[in-house]
Formats: sequence, structure tokens, C-alpha cells
Amino acid sequence: MVAIRGLSGLRPAAASVARVTSPPYDVIKPGSALEKRLRAEPASLFHVILGEDPPGALGRSRSEGHLVDDDDPALYVYEQRWGDSERNGLFVAAEVSPYERGQIIRHERTFDAKVQGRIALSRATGHTFGPVFVLTRARIGEALQQAKAGEPCYEFTSDFGGHGDLHGIRNRVWRVLEDSPEGRALRELIAPHPFYIADGHHRYHAALRNGQTHFLCYVTEEARIQAYNRVVNGTRPFADIASQLDLEPVEALHTPPKHVFSLRTRAGAWTLRAREVPDDVVGRLDCAILERELYPLLGLDHSHIVDSAHFDYYPESALGEMNDVVDRGDYDLAIGLAPVSLEELMAVADAGLNDPNIVMPEKSTFFAPKILSGLFVYRHVLS
Repeated sequence: MVAIRGLSGLRPAAASVARVTSPPYDVIKPGSALEKRLRAEPASLFHVILGEDPPGALGRSRSEGHLVDDDDPALYVYEQRWGDSERNGLFVAAEVSPYERGQIIRHERTFDAKVQGRIALSRATGHTFGPVFVLTRARIGEALQQAKAGEPCYEFTSDFGGHGDLHGIRNRVWRVLEDSPEGRALRELIAPHPFYIADGHHRYHAALRNGQTHFLCYVTEEARIQAYNRVVNGTRPFADIASQLDLEPVEALHTPPKHVFSLRTRAGAWTLRAREVPDDVVGRLDCAILERELYPLLGLDHSHIVDSAHFDYYPESALGEMNDVVDRGDYDLAIGLAPVSLEELMAVADAGLNDPNIVMPEKSTFFAPKILSGLFVYRHVLS
């Protein structure tokens, strides 16, 4: 159902791969310690994906030998290890297809400003830098293990100064020529199945709007979703509406079970249970319940959700950072949620095939760990 092929373009020199690779652009918060760390590394892809002069930064990286040309189409098997966990997937170029064909299945809305930013970068440079993270129902695990039989072309541990979920990930990458037996086997396994976009909706929509024939993607059958928590400034302080809620005092902000919310201000911490859990695939999601049951009391509506004056978002691994921003007074309220399950995500995505208005609420999922940008820089083609 989805035609894939090998990648051609640019990839890091082996000696530079740890310096070039970067977390995806959308998790690098302006002014954060992670941004400062990346900005201080001259070879970092950060200077291309978020810098002031992307074409100039890309040209410097090539002239200095950090990125080298590779025009022999190949697939790239990517192994990530952290603690006792491991995830395997594959970098490929996949055919761009309108959503209504059901080959590329989304679960989120996209925002035009973000899409235009990615289109501008791709047109300025002629390349794609961050992969779209997609899920497949194809059973590719055994074929990936077979492709890992030889020596990897990259083997390194990401060092981002302790900042972000990608710090300390152990990475290995194997190059598989498109027309090798291993490459053909992987392409045949994947082709009959649609792709579910897990992460990178704006990147895919940019490829679609940009008129590209193919897009850079990372394909896996494995995924781990963290809760996507939020810190909030209402137009009314939480203290003014707390008496209207059935709050249960607790010791600390935490990751709660489904349909229960963990709340914290500088005055204390509580749990709050959902009053009503409907049956529909979107309405029963905890972030949708929050939007119905809590946000109106805080004087917030849907238009505020992407406004940084009122909301910021953190994965469940960053509960400490959420406490810090509340204690500093940057935000009034921290909210911890239970993570969305893969079954919930795919149920919404499948329902959206018949009704494009059925999508998950914004900032519903955080796939962890993320996928490094810069392991391959795809030279895309326009139709």
C-alpha cells in the first residue's frame, strides 16, 4: 500500500555523527539549556533546522566535511538503546500520498504556521532534515535483525549535556542498499500496509503541500508513548476555582491512572477525577476531558491551547521541570495525565479515515525516545 525506496542525499561523516545529529526541532525550546548546548556546537544540525541562515549552515557543514554526499539509494536500520530497552526501525523514502487514499493515516490537526516554516526550510535548502515517525503493522523485526548482521556504519552515544530524552541514547545504524536481498525483503514486507503517523504531522503535511514525490520517514512496529503533560496559566487563577472541584490532596505531582488528573500549584498537589467519560474515540481521551471539564473554569478555550502565554507542554519524564516552572511563577498550574495507548491512537486514526474532522486533541502524545535528526539528510524530489 505504501511504496518505499532508498534514500539519497547527505549523511554525516562517521567522525562527525555525534556532533551533527540533533533532537527534532519541535522539542528544542527557545532559551532552554538544550538550545544553548546545540547552539554552542558548530557542527550541529541545529544551525540548519533552527538557525538564522539554513542554506549557509548547510553549505558550511558540507564544506567542512561534517556532511558527505551519498547518492547510492539505501535504507538505514536504526537501533536505539536506553537502560534495558531497545527499539529498532528503518529510515526510508516513502511515497507522498493524499490522506484520503488511506496510505498515510494521521491522527492530529496541523497548524499552517508550522507547516509553512518547514516548507520554507525545504525550499531554501532542497533537503529534508527531520524524519516523520510512522508506525506499521508489518512484522519487520526479524528482517531488521538480519540486516544488522554486519558492522554498523555509525555507533555512538548522544551527548546533549544531560538535557532532553535523547541524551545518553546509544545509537547504531546499518546501511542496506535498496536492491540488496535485505533491502528487497524489507520493502516487500512494508509495502502492503499503511503508515500511521505517530510523530511529525507537520513534517508530513509540509512534504504534501510542497509537492514532494517522497518524504523522509522512520518506520517501526514498536512505540512507547509517554503522557504529554501541561503547565497552564488560566485567565482565572486556579485558586479562584478550586472550590468548584472535587479535589483529593496528595503529596506530589505524578503520572496518574486514566481519567484521573494530577494537579499542582505552589499551594499544594491534588488529584481530580473525570466527571464523565463518553464512549466516542476522541471524547474519552483525557486531554479532551480536560478541555471540557477544567479549562472553561480557568477561562480557557480551544484557541488558547497553542498559546505559550497560557500553555506549555512536557513529557512525563520532565515532572521536575514542571514543578520548577510552577515554583518560579512562570505558570500557575501543572497537570499530569495518563499516557495515551497505541490502541487509542489507532482507533482515532482509523475513525478519521471516514471523517477527517475526527482527530486527537493537540498535544495528546509524546513518543519517547524521539528520533534523531541528521542521521540522513534527504534530497527530496518535487513532482
